Amino acid sequence: MTASDKTNQPEQSLLGKPAAYAAQYDASLLFPIPRADKRLELGIQANAHLPFFGMDIWNAYEVSWLNLRGKPQVAIATIMAPADSPNIIESKSFKLYLNSYNQTRLAGTEALLSLLQADLSAGFGAAVQVTLTMQENFSGLKMQELDGMLLDRLDIEIDSYTPDPSLLKADHQAAPVEETLVSHLLKSNCLVTGQPDWGSVQIRYVGAAIDQENLLRYLIGFRDHNEFHEQCVERIFIDIMQQCKPQKLSVYARYTRRGGLDINPWRSNFSTGQKPSNARCARQ
Repeated sequence: MTASDKTNQPEQSLLGKPAAYAAQYDASLLFPIPRADKRLELGIQANAHLPFFGMDIWNAYEVSWLNLRGKPQVAIATIMAPADSPNIIESKSFKLYLNSYNQTRLAGTEALLSLLQADLSAGFGAAVQVTLTMQENFSGLKMQELDGMLLDRLDIEIDSYTPDPSLLKADHQAAPVEETLVSHLLKSNCLVTGQPDWGSVQIRYVGAAIDQENLLRYLIGFRDHNEFHEQCVERIFIDIMQQCKPQKLSVYARYTRRGGLDINPWRSNFSTGQKPSNARCARQ
């Protein structure tokens, strides 16, 4: 069975379960999960036009394989999966898949890239971009925080830790504004295991000024919420669009890594002609 043959539910995955590490390359370890079910909760119908575009940026820091003489090779892989792909890939299965290369001999980086490109495109159900950063280029990687006005400066009282869209408000009587807002207080929990997922989120918008204190309360409200990273970002995007009605909106989250992987979803309804920066934040 190939990755593209099995689109499953999260509870069927290996999350939270003992798993053996494959000694050799095994593409069948990838576990796709359809995006459609969670999007339906947000009012996005299957096969309907998405209210956003974007991508999920994965960084894999534990990529290793053997060259044809048996010498280990290491690299950092970046995978960019389009938001309109039908599936996400469950992250533990992604880790197990990458680790199946550890004792696999390959002719070179092009052979590795070819396998990654084919397998991950099959898993996501759409063409993905894969790039490798080799050892000699590690020093060129940059660390950079998300730019924007820090919401965390606000001294607010919190009494709810589940997302409440009714908190989101905007002043439609005043002139429109263009703002970029950032918080490092995003925390959600894995949909299956309940383990904490820590992140920073950047919200860019043009439109009626959003109440910043209530926006921060809303974001902190994810603290007891169980959902995958990609789903949380889409929920934030849809809730802000519905409650505040900005003309333009983008939501970008940088989550801390687990199992050598970080996932950084970006959703937007406007284009500047540039993808968001993939610079690593301090906590990543």
